[in-house]
Amino acid sequence: MPASILKEADRLLDVTETRSGDAALLNCPSCGSSHVAQVLGDNGGVSYVCTACGHSWS
Repeated sequence: MPASILKEADRLLDVTETRSGDAALLNCPSCGSSHVAQVLGDNGGVSYVCTACGHSWS
């Protein structure tokens, strides 16, 4: 895998917070909120949108 993909994967893992059980919630890298929605991107990829601050990322 290209280094840029591995770096991005590591960054996303850093903003993931494990809660009780096996459930994992994704936190917004901008504001830290756990109010995050998963959406489909334009090219079929997955993107995320924070419903608290409006920040989006993929």
